[in-house]
Amino acid sequence: MQQPNQRGGYRQAQGPAPMAIRTKKYQLDTDTYTRMAMAQVWRKEWWYALIPLALGLLPAIIWPSWWWLLAAVLLTLLFVLLRSAQITGVAQMEQSKALFERMHYEIDNRQVILRQSDTKGMGLTWDMIGQARRDNDAYLLWLQPPAAADELKGFKGWMARTFNVPIFLHFPLRIFNSPNDIKLFDSMLRRKNLLPAQSPAAPAPTSPTSA
Repeated sequence: MQQPNQRGGYRQAQGPAPMAIRTKKYQLDTDTYTRMAMAQVWRKEWWYALIPLALGLLPAIIWPSWWWLLAAVLLTLLFVLLRSAQITGVAQMEQSKALFERMHYEIDNRQVILRQSDTKGMGLTWDMIGQARRDNDAYLLWLQPPAAADELKGFKGWMARTFNVPIFLHFPLRIFNSPNDIKLFDSMLRRKNLLPAQSPAAPAPTSPTSA
């Protein structure tokens, strides 16, 4: 199994540490990925759709016409369709197919192993994971953007960095074998600064002493 084209290149999976967390087998459905990736992208980038709308309306300042409004709407729809197609196309890419196969995960302080079998797996070191989020029923771990985007300069580099497609690992809580594994995984993410540190518990109030 090969890793998507992220920072660090391809990595062969190493053996897990003795105290590694081992999950149940799970397969991320492509429709689920697309829905979640779309929500992630448009939650952050909705305002980019205003750029083609504004550009399409600029000529109307000089030459007022409903045609410019129609052109602006069409430009905006084209941008939305192209960006959405970029996201849905990830599930069809050869480099990403490994993320949508049925596998279990082995997680320790060094790496996250995506393992299809005892002899076939792909290792992701923690520096290849850019951010994480815990929802009510799952964890999401986003991989770092492709390293090639940093090598491009000027407008092309900005486009590659701005309009990259989020690649993430999805860990539903139900795939963990025990509540202790969930607590250990949560603690691991906080130590890696991927989740905010928990605030210390407030001291218990003391009863006033009698005079």
